[in-house]
Amino acid sequence: MPNNEDHIERRIIETAKQLFVENGFDKTSMSDIAAQIGINRPTLHYYFRTKEKLFQAVFGEIIAKVLPHVQSIFNQNIPFFERLERVVDIYLEVFLENPMVPRFIVNEIHRDLSHLVGSMRELSLDNYIIEIGKVIDAEMEQGNIKRVPMQMLFLTLYSQLVFPFLTKRLTMWLFSENEEDFKAFLLMWKDNLLMLMRAMLEVKQ
Repeated sequence: MPNNEDHIERRIIETAKQLFVENGFDKTSMSDIAAQIGINRPTLHYYFRTKEKLFQAVFGEIIAKVLPHVQSIFNQNIPFFERLERVVDIYLEVFLENPMVPRFIVNEIHRDLSHLVGSMRELSLDNYIIEIGKVIDAEMEQGNIKRVPMQMLFLTLYSQLVFPFLTKRLTMWLFSENEEDFKAFLLMWKDNLLMLMRAMLEVKQ
């Protein structure tokens, strides 16, 4: 059972995640976070000295659920499209658990890309991206998949993963969906995404 300090730290991270997503990094203060939890600022600073450290904890926790697993999957000795499907499953699982994360990341890209990139480098997360890129490039070099610009591959895959969550409220309103309907739709969306990626990358025999 977690001790009280672990419990408070978890509450801080979860509250900061909520406020960062809703308001953005700039418009969220340490006072806002402390007030939301019901603790004073000295207590908050005991756990996280600065808002930057807290942001890194929140962002790092989210990305740590994805990038290490993605790299591990791409390093597996199985056909490329099986690996790709497993990667898509990880992203969809994380986004379903944290549906506001895609909007948070997109907002931070527009707000201050250098801050986001700096946080990734501080947490050494950029190394995962570099290694994943090397694996994909090797697959292209070996002729296992078509050679396409890496930007096209990234934008196609990431946009297809993120867009349903960015437009979730609108989609649910337009089509009178509930949460279960949305999850069922994502299964169809996943199949469509994989067909699109296969059409882009599959080498015809």
